[in-house]
Amino acid sequence: MLRTLDVLLETRNLTAAGRLLGMTQSAVSRQLVQLRDQLRDPLLIREGQRYILTARAVSLRAPLKAMLVDMAALMEGPLFDPAECTRRFAISGSDYIADNMLPDVMALLSQQAPGVRVMFHMWESGHYRLLADEGVDLVPTIADALPENLHGRALGEDRPVCAMRANHPLADQALSLHAYAAADHLDIGGGGDKISFIDHHLAQAGLARQVRLSVPFYSTALRLLATNDLLLTIPEHVAVVFARQAPIVWKALPIDAHIYRYWLLWHARSQHDPAHQWFRNLVHSVLFQSIHGVTQFRRD
Repeated sequence: MLRTLDVLLETRNLTAAGRLLGMTQSAVSRQLVQLRDQLRDPLLIREGQRYILTARAVSLRAPLKAMLVDMAALMEGPLFDPAECTRRFAISGSDYIADNMLPDVMALLSQQAPGVRVMFHMWESGHYRLLADEGVDLVPTIADALPENLHGRALGEDRPVCAMRANHPLADQALSLHAYAAADHLDIGGGGDKISFIDHHLAQAGLARQVRLSVPFYSTALRLLATNDLLLTIPEHVAVVFARQAPIVWKALPIDAHIYRYWLLWHARSQHDPAHQWFRNLVHSVLFQSIHGVTQFRRD
C-alpha cells in the first residue's frame, strides 16, 4: 500500500495510478480507503475532475520516497563492488592447494579486490563443521556427495594413480596387484577417505598394503617419494605436477577404475551473500583451471 500511496501522490489520479501499478481502478480505490483509515487523513480530495493533496499528503511525499528506496535496498541486498571490499575470507584445504593454487587466487585478488584478506587453514578430512561453526568460507575437497546444509560447485573429476621415483624397481614394468601390495607405501595423512577403496579391494583379494610412512603434507611426500623406494597413491593431476618438480613417474592402479570428484564447498548460510558469491566464483575459476590444465597431460 505504501507503493500505491506513492503513485497516488504523484499522479493524483486513480485511473493513472492503476495503470502504473498494474491494478484496476477499483483495487486502487480500495487501497486508498485503507490508507485514509490507517493515516487518519483523506490524503486526496476531489475537486471537480481532479484530486488535490491534503497538507498531510504533501508532508508524506519526501519521507515516503526515502522509505521506499530503503525498503528496495533491504529486499535487493547491498550492491557489491570487489574493489571496495575489505572483507576477510577463510579457505580450508591441503598444503597442495596452498602451494599450487593459492598464489593464483592472490594474484587475481590483487587486481580485482586489493582490500580483501585471506586466511588459509589446513583441512582435516570430513571436518565439515569448520564451515558451520568456525568461520571457514570455502573448502576445496574430494567428496562423493554433498554433506547436509552444504552447497557446492563441481570442479571436475580425476583418477587415482600410483606414483614412484623414476628409478623405483617397479618403474619399468606393469604394476600388478601383488607387486603393489608387497611394496612399501607412503601415505599423506588425512587422505584415508580418498584411498580406502584400495584397501577394501586388496582385502577382498586377501592382501594388504604396507604403509611405511605417513606424513601430513604433499610437499613432504614429494621429497620422500623422490629419494626412497616408496609408492604413493594420489590423484593423477597431482602426479603430473609432482613430475614437473622431481623425477617422478606414475602408473595406473591394478584395480577397477575409481573416480575422484572434486568440489568447492560452502555452508548454506553463505549461499546468497553477494561478496561470498563473487569470492567463490573467483576461487572456483582458479581451481578449475589448475585441475583441468594438467589432466590433459595423461600417461600410464
